[in-house]
Amino acid sequence: MPGVAAPPLSDGDLVGLVLTGDHRAFAELVQRHDDRLRGLAYKLLGDRHRMEDAMQEAYVRAYRSLGRFRQDAELSSWLYRIVYNVCVDELRRTSRRPEPVDTADRAWDGPSTRPGPERVVSAADRAVRALGHLPEDQRAAVVLVDGEGFDNITAAEILGVAPGTVASRLSRGRASMRRQLAEDDR
Repeated sequence: MPGVAAPPLSDGDLVGLVLTGDHRAFAELVQRHDDRLRGLAYKLLGDRHRMEDAMQEAYVRAYRSLGRFRQDAELSSWLYRIVYNVCVDELRRTSRRPEPVDTADRAWDGPSTRPGPERVVSAADRAVRALGHLPEDQRAAVVLVDGEGFDNITAAEILGVAPGTVASRLSRGRASMRRQLAEDDR
């Protein structure tokens, strides 16, 4: 039918096109997943410049290893795993704890759809600061499950650990954040 747009290609179809040399297909994959992947990198690294460097490296790694992607897996989980690994490499390379996230730089939080009193903004800033104080393994688990909405099994797949490990890291991370927030209230 003239004038009817073709349905968008699936991630799997785009991967197939990339493997045949279609660079525009890879650009489409990046565009589909970029915001959430950048959000993960930013929350893990706490710095926009480090995030940008990590994302460039992650996309290079993804492009080079796309031929090894198992089509039975979710592409988004596979990409999250690559971004997570690049961020961990960056944190280890600099051999320092991630700096607390700059609460003034809210570029990856997205626009708020709910207006609220200043108290709500203050609470969100405090939560972001508390997240920034977590060790990288706990921060990653909290970001993936509580921030990105993945279940423990998918988060475990991304992190390369057992689901029970994710649950443990979540528990410790949430407890640490509660303590940090309680200290802020004093």
